[in-house]
Amino acid sequence: MNYWKRAKNSILRTKGKSLILFAVIFVLGNVIAGAIAIQQSTTNVEKKMKQELGATVSAEPDLNKILKQNENGEMQASSQNERLKEETIKKMGASPYVKDYDYSYMAYLYVKKFKTYELQDQGDIHFATPYNSMTLKGSNSTEPMDFKNKKVKLVDGRMLTKEELAGKKPVALISKKVADENGLSVGDQMVLDTVTLLPKEDGSMDTQDSTEHGIKIVGLFEPIKLEKKKKEGQNGQDALNQQITELEQYNTAFVSNGLVREINKIEMDNQPEELKEDSEGEVSPIFTLKSPDDVAAFKKEMKPLLPDGYKAVASTDEFDKVGASVKRLSKISGYVVLLAILASLLIITLVVVLFMKDRRHEWGIYLSLGEHRKNIMKQVIAELLVISLAALLISLVSGNILGKMVSESLIAGDAMEQSAQDIGSQMISMGGNASVLASSLSNQDVLNNYEVRFSMTYIATYLIAGIGTILLAAILPLTYVMRLNPKKIMM
Repeated sequence: MNYWKRAKNSILRTKGKSLILFAVIFVLGNVIAGAIAIQQSTTNVEKKMKQELGATVSAEPDLNKILKQNENGEMQASSQNERLKEETIKKMGASPYVKDYDYSYMAYLYVKKFKTYELQDQGDIHFATPYNSMTLKGSNSTEPMDFKNKKVKLVDGRMLTKEELAGKKPVALISKKVADENGLSVGDQMVLDTVTLLPKEDGSMDTQDSTEHGIKIVGLFEPIKLEKKKKEGQNGQDALNQQITELEQYNTAFVSNGLVREINKIEMDNQPEELKEDSEGEVSPIFTLKSPDDVAAFKKEMKPLLPDGYKAVASTDEFDKVGASVKRLSKISGYVVLLAILASLLIITLVVVLFMKDRRHEWGIYLSLGEHRKNIMKQVIAELLVISLAALLISLVSGNILGKMVSESLIAGDAMEQSAQDIGSQMISMGGNASVLASSLSNQDVLNNYEVRFSMTYIATYLIAGIGTILLAAILPLTYVMRLNPKKIMM
C-alpha cells in the first residue's frame, strides 16, 4: 500500500482529529489571508497614486530652517542663507535619474486694481493685506513643467517662443479665469499695477503705489484635474485644500525668466534702501525623473548639493501626507502576518505532536515490516497537505472578505486630520505661495483607489506563506520521531 492511499485512509479513519486540524488551519489561514490582502492592497494603492502624482522633484526653501525664533518668540527670517544657483541646478539636472528639468525665477506681486481669482469660501484663512497677489513664474522651456506634467493645459493662444524665453519681452500665459475677470483675451495687454508694502514701527504695513507692468497675453490655460476632483466626495478639509491649490494655479502667469528678473529689479528699486535685497529673487527648479522609484535616490543625490536653507520636495511626498491611514494599515498588517505565522508554527506543531503521539505504535509496525522512514514521513506530510490545502483554499476567500471588512472599518473610523492644510493657510497669510509641486490630492482620492481584491500576487503570497508554515511546523516534530528506533516507538 503506497503512502498516498494510507494517507487517505488515515484521514477518513480519524475524522474527528482531521476536522480539528482543519479548523485550526482555517482560523489561522483567515488571519494570514486577511493581513496579506490588506498589505497587498495598501502597496497597490500607494504605487498607483504615486504613478498618478508623477515623478517630479523640486528644490525649495525650507521654512523650518530659514525662520529663526528670537527671544520674544517671534519669527525672524534669516538673511544669511545662500541662494540656489543656476550652476548647481544644471549639475543636478545632469543626474542619470533625470528625464527633463526646468527652473523658474519667481516674482510675487501685490496688485491694486488688477482682479485675481479669489477663494469662494475663505473660512478661517486670513490674508496679511487687502491686496490681491499675482505670481509670475519664469521658464526656460517652450512647454513649462506644469504643462508637461499635466497640471494645466493650453486652451487658447500659444506657448512662449524660444526667442521670447531668451530675452525680457513682456509676454505671458495666464489662466482663462483671471483673463475673464479682467475682460481680457489673447492679444490684449494686462496691466499689473503693483503696490509696495512698507513696514511701520508699530508692526503695521504702509503702502505706496509702485509700478505698472504691461504684459501682452499670448495664451490662456486652465487647470486639468480640478473639475474631476469636484465631482468626487470631499470633506471640508479636502475642499479647502483644493481651493488653496486653485488659488495658486489660477493666479500664476507663465513668463520668461528674464522678464521675472527684470520686474524683480524694478520692484526692489522701489523699496527703501534698508529693505533692498538681491533683486535676482528665488529660483525654483523642477526635475522630472524617469520613474517614481528613483525619487528617493535622486533626493539623496541632491542633498549635498543644496545650499543651507533648501530642501528637496517630491510630488510623491503628497501621498505621504494624505495616505497616513493607509500606510499605517500596511504597517499593522505586516506585523499581523508575522505574528500569525509564528503563532501558526507553534500551534500546528503542538497539534501535530499530539496527533503523532497516538500513532507512534502504527509507525513502529510499519518500520518493523521494513517500510522506509521517508515513506512514513511522506504519508504524514500528504495527510497534512490534503487537510491544509482544503482549509487554505476556503480561507483564501473568507480571509479576503475579512481583510476588506477590517480595512474599511479602520479607514472609515480614522479622521485622517492633517496639518498640511494649516501650513497652506499660513503660507497664504504670509503672502507667499506654497510648494511649486502643490497638488490637490485628497484623502478621498486615496480611499477611492483603495480596494481589497484577488490578484495572482495575493494568491501566490498567501499559498506560499500558508503551505510553507505548515510544512515547517510538521517537519520539526516528524524529524524527532523518525529518529527513534521501532522498539522505542512501540514502548
